[in-house]
Amino acid sequence: MRSFLTALQFLTRIHIVSQKDLTMADFGRSTKFFPLVGAVLGAIYLLAALLLYVLFGLQGYTIKAVLVLLPILLTGGLHCDGFMDTVDGLFSGRSRERMLDIMKDSRTGSFGVVAFGAMLLLNWSLLMDLPVPVLLIAVFVMPIIGRMAMLFAVAYFPYARPEGMGRAFAEMADRKAVLIGLVTALLFTAPWGLAALAALLLSLLWAYVLGRWAEKKLGGLTGDVYGAVELTTETAVLAAFYLFAFLPFDRSALFLWM
Repeated sequence: MRSFLTALQFLTRIHIVSQKDLTMADFGRSTKFFPLVGAVLGAIYLLAALLLYVLFGLQGYTIKAVLVLLPILLTGGLHCDGFMDTVDGLFSGRSRERMLDIMKDSRTGSFGVVAFGAMLLLNWSLLMDLPVPVLLIAVFVMPIIGRMAMLFAVAYFPYARPEGMGRAFAEMADRKAVLIGLVTALLFTAPWGLAALAALLLSLLWAYVLGRWAEKKLGGLTGDVYGAVELTTETAVLAAFYLFAFLPFDRSALFLWM
C-alpha cells in the first residue's frame, strides 16, 4: 500500500496521506504500480465523461476540451513539462551534454511550447472524431497504457544522468515490476476488447521506438523522456482507437461493449 500511495501521490495531484519520510528507494519501488495509478485516473476520466454525457452530451467542442484538460489538472502537468523539455533538448541539434543541459533548464523553449500546443490540438481533434462508446473506452484505458509504456521505458533503457530521481526509478524497475505492471494493464484493458489490447501492444512498440531514439541521442533516458513517453503514448492510444473505430470491420469484434 505504501508503494502504491507513493506512486499515486507522485504521479497525480491526488494526495491522501502525508509521506514526508520518503527515500529514493521508496520512489523506485513504486514503479510497479504506475499502471494501477493509470487505472485510478482512467476511472476518474470515465466518470467525468459519463457525467458530461448525461448532462450535456459529448458532441460539443467545449466538452471535449474539458476532457483534454482534465488529465493536466489531475497530474499537475507533470508529464507535460517532461514532454516540452524533451522536445527542446532532442530537437536542439546540439551535443549530448548540451541537450541534457537544455532539458534540465526550468525554462521552456519555443520548440516545446509549439509541440505541446500541437499535441493538445491533436488530442482534442481525436476526441471530437471518436464515436461516443469508443471515446468512453479510450479515456479509461489511455492513462493505464500510457503509464505501462512509461514503466517499460524506465525498465528497459539505461538512465542518462549520473544522478537524479529518474535513476532511482531505473534501478528499481526490474523484470518483476514490469510483469506486475503488465498484468495490471492487461486486467484493465482486456475486458474492453481486441482494440484495447492492440492499442496496448502498439503503444509498447511506440515506447520502444521513442526510447531507442532518445537513447541514441542522449546515451540513455531521463525523467523528462519518461514523461514524454507517457504523454505521447496517450495520444497514440487515441489515434489507435480512431483507426480501429473507422476500419471496415464489425465493431463488436474490436470493442466488446458495443
